[in-house]
Amino acid sequence: MIDAINAVDPTITIATLAQHAPVEKGQMVATVKIIPFAVASVLVDAVTKICAGGEIIAVNAYQPVRVGVIQTVLPGIKPSVLDKTLRVTEARLARSGGRLTAERRTPHEVGPVAEAAASLARDNDMVVIFGASAMSDFGDVVPAAIEKAGGTVIRAGMPVDPGNLLVLGTLGGKRVIGAPGCARSPKENGFDWVLDRLIAGLDVTAKDIAGMGVGGLLMEILTRPQPREPLPVRAELKVDVVLLAAGRSSRMGGPNKLLALFDGKPLVRRTAERALDSKASDTIVVTGHQRERVHAALSGLDITFADNPDFSEGLSSSLKAGIARVSGDAAGAMIMLGDMPGVSSADLDRLIDAFRKSQGRSVVRASHEGKRGNPVLLPRSLFAAIAHLEGDTGARHLVEAEGLDVVDVEIGKGASIDVDTREALEGAGGVLQD
Repeated sequence: MIDAINAVDPTITIATLAQHAPVEKGQMVATVKIIPFAVASVLVDAVTKICAGGEIIAVNAYQPVRVGVIQTVLPGIKPSVLDKTLRVTEARLARSGGRLTAERRTPHEVGPVAEAAASLARDNDMVVIFGASAMSDFGDVVPAAIEKAGGTVIRAGMPVDPGNLLVLGTLGGKRVIGAPGCARSPKENGFDWVLDRLIAGLDVTAKDIAGMGVGGLLMEILTRPQPREPLPVRAELKVDVVLLAAGRSSRMGGPNKLLALFDGKPLVRRTAERALDSKASDTIVVTGHQRERVHAALSGLDITFADNPDFSEGLSSSLKAGIARVSGDAAGAMIMLGDMPGVSSADLDRLIDAFRKSQGRSVVRASHEGKRGNPVLLPRSLFAAIAHLEGDTGARHLVEAEGLDVVDVEIGKGASIDVDTREALEGAGGVLQD
C-alpha cells in the first residue's frame, strides 16, 4: 500500500496505518500527511491573482443557535463523564450566545441514535452527537445514524489533530456534527474550528474541512515521543508536596507504620526529607492519628503541618486538609503517601518536570511497568472539586470525571511498593516500633 501511494505522489508519507484483514469497502485504513517541498511558480501567481481580485479577510458575527445533544452509552462509561461533557458543551456555546436546549442519552446503536437525531433536528438549529466509541470507519454508528435518519454525511474525518474523527452531515436542512472524543475537553480542537464557522453562518463543505490540514492544529501528545521541537520547561511553575501521614495503620494491628525505622530513621521523616530535597517549593504534612508522635519524628524539618482532626472519616478529609494549605501561587500539588519507602527525590523531580512540560494542565502520575501508582501530581484546576470529596476516597474518580490529560511517568518499583502490612514493611527493610 505504501508503494502504491508513493507511486501516485512521492511527497505523501504514511503517518498512521491501521491494518485490517480483510479490509471492507469504505473502511478507513490509513491517514496521510502531504509535505510540499516546492511550489510551482504558476500556482503562486494564481494565488496572488485570487488575493488581488477578491475579499481576503472578513468578519462574520456569531448567530445565536439552539443545539440538541445526543450522547451514546456503552457499559463502563460513567454518568459523570456525560455530565461533564454537557457542562463543557454549554460553555462552548455560551461564548457565541448559543444554548443547549435538550439532551438525549441512547445506546451506541444506529437505530436509537437516528431516532434521537431526527427528533432533535426538528426543534433545533444544530445537533451534536457524542459517540461512546470513536469512529473507526465511514459506516460506523454516528455517520450511519445520520443517513438512516434521512440525512447526508458531508465528511467523515478531518486532517486536524486533535479532532481527526469528526463527522459532519445535514439532516432536514440542519447541520449535524459527530463530535470527536477531544470535544469533551474545553481545550481548542478541530471541533471548535467547524462549530464556530457554522455558528457564524458560514457554510462548511468537505473541501473546507480537507483544507484545514494546511497549517492545521497539530498538537503534541505528552505520552508519545516528540517528533518536533519539545516544549520548553516552564521552571517557574510552583509545585507543593502534600504528604499524607494521618492514617491509623489499622492493618498493622497496633504499631504506627510511619514511625517504623528504616536505616535507623522513622519512615515518615525519611519520606519528608526526600520531598524537601526535591524541586518542590513547600512540603505540607497532614497529621491525625498519633499527631504528637509524628510531629516529634519530624522535628527540625522545614515543613508545614496541616492537622486533620477528622482523619477517622477517611482519606478525603486528609486530602482536603492538605490542599487547603497549599500556597496560593502553586500550580499543582504532589499527593505523596507517607508509607512508600521506595520513592526518591529524583522520582519526584521527574514528575514535576513532566508537570511543567504540560504547562501545569495535566495530571501526572507515577507508574510501574504500565500500572498506575503513587505519587500523583494534581493541577490547581482540581482543587475546588477536592474540597467537596467525602468518605474514604481519593482523587482518582475526579481525574476521570474532569477528563484531564493524564501523563504516566515510569519510576520503577517505588511507585507500587507501600507497607500496609507487617510483612510488607519488614520485607522492605523496616523495623516496627511500639
